[in-house]
Amino acid sequence: MPEFSALLLTGLIAVSASWSGLVSANNDVQGPELIIENQLKKLNTPVESISPTSIPGIYQVEIQGGFVVYSSADGQYLLRGDLFEVQDNELVNLTEKARHEHNVKLLQSINPESMIIFSPNGATKGIAYAFTDVDCGYCRKLQQEVATLNELGIEMRYLAFPRGGRKSSAYAKMANAWCATDRQQALADLKAGKTISVPVKGDPNACNKMVDDHYQLGLQLGISGTPAMVLKNGQIIPGYRPAADIARIIKEQS
Repeated sequence: MPEFSALLLTGLIAVSASWSGLVSANNDVQGPELIIENQLKKLNTPVESISPTSIPGIYQVEIQGGFVVYSSADGQYLLRGDLFEVQDNELVNLTEKARHEHNVKLLQSINPESMIIFSPNGATKGIAYAFTDVDCGYCRKLQQEVATLNELGIEMRYLAFPRGGRKSSAYAKMANAWCATDRQQALADLKAGKTISVPVKGDPNACNKMVDDHYQLGLQLGISGTPAMVLKNGQIIPGYRPAADIARIIKEQS
């Protein structure tokens, strides 16, 4: 990792110089977190959180969309890339860990009752949150794996992510599926290229809101395409994967 190490070293030298100047000139001014936030506001950067790292003078900044960067205490220098720590002779990716923790918090903000859930008949060994679009070919292919996933003990929790937003035909179809008396059947119908075969009786405004909430959550997680799965630990699996691969990844994480 020579290029990564050189970049990190250069950033640390610059940060050290800027931090010492800030301390000597401003002993009782605003804290680094607020200073960094104000600096990034000038760039119209939507900051979600700022926290100190174990490296003196370096702060971790979480930006909307699931991005993590590192800043000097005065917000003048930014590093983009993964930060590693040596723990018991192993390299631990602290940036990836931060991303996963951030994703878990976002997932917890959505009520599971707003999702379309396919559960195993037996014990649940793992959960996959899948952002889906009913007009997406690989989403339809993933739907064909749901029965196998359930047999393997994996619960599939679908969230709506119409890739074209509110103006897309998929948005209206998915809002209807979320309003159906049998959401599972409605979603399966749409992914088979059929019209919904069960009554659609829910409150359209409430169903639209659920689709909107899921779509906004996906954007916050950095989702840009479907299918995209998020595991319970916050790890994102982009694209289509067969059931056996999904089950293996979940088993490795647990």
